[in-house]
Amino acid sequence: MLLDSIRTQLDSLSKSERKVALAVLAAPNVIVSQNITALAKSAQVSEPTVVRFCRTLGYDGWHEFKLKLAQGLALALPGANEQPAPDDLASDLVNKICSRSINTLLDLRNNLKPELVQKALDILSRANKIEFYGQGSSGFVAADAQHKFFRSGVPTVAYTDPAIHSIAAALLREGDAVVAISQRGNNPALTRSAKLARRGGADVIVLAPSGTPLAEIATLFIPIDLVFAIDPYTPISARLAYLVVIDVLAVGLALQRGPEFRKKMQNAQKALQEFDMQFDSFIG
Repeated sequence: MLLDSIRTQLDSLSKSERKVALAVLAAPNVIVSQNITALAKSAQVSEPTVVRFCRTLGYDGWHEFKLKLAQGLALALPGANEQPAPDDLASDLVNKICSRSINTLLDLRNNLKPELVQKALDILSRANKIEFYGQGSSGFVAADAQHKFFRSGVPTVAYTDPAIHSIAAALLREGDAVVAISQRGNNPALTRSAKLARRGGADVIVLAPSGTPLAEIATLFIPIDLVFAIDPYTPISARLAYLVVIDVLAVGLALQRGPEFRKKMQNAQKALQEFDMQFDSFIG
């Protein structure tokens, strides 16, 4: 995901930082074996520029950046960057698509910052109500989030229609929370709704790529930087990463709210199982 993050932020980097980014993207396997002086020389910039580049990406400096780059390259599975082709056998598709999905999750694990997750949990745990906004494929993630979070005992809803989430956002007040989900981060309607929610005093947690309009509005921004596939045969693994972040938040909220709440969740699960048994008996 580190290389994906660099690609995503290329346009927002300064001219000199962009030189460093292109040098890293051109030969990441070489960069991990070099020191900062060698990278600065190959990018034709100063060493302080390399440090600024690392900090722009959210790392303390060169050493942390290099460590994350090495980890990402070491964990990458073969076939993850290969495009599915029309003449692929089923075994080829299994390898390519599973490898890509696994790499996405490994990158997410290595780059998702626990301190941001904890801050999000703190916001969600004190919220009077939680609303999830998303459109297109992100709308499915929002709906999944609502399904998981409604068991939390906090009023929870998901809106995927831009007109509806615009109205809902305008009605929010201090103590409410929005989780805005976007795989691109530049949807005008979603950005407008996030602004309306902030204006009313609500907290807005944003799951989106770095350097996007939606990210700039967030009370708390959790970056998910992935490269989008342009091949029609290639699945977009971004949705998987977003779903896992939602799972982390849902489980974290359940644990943070204590044993009494978890008992309520167990009662809800028991009620669902009893319903399933009654339904099976009815159709049987």
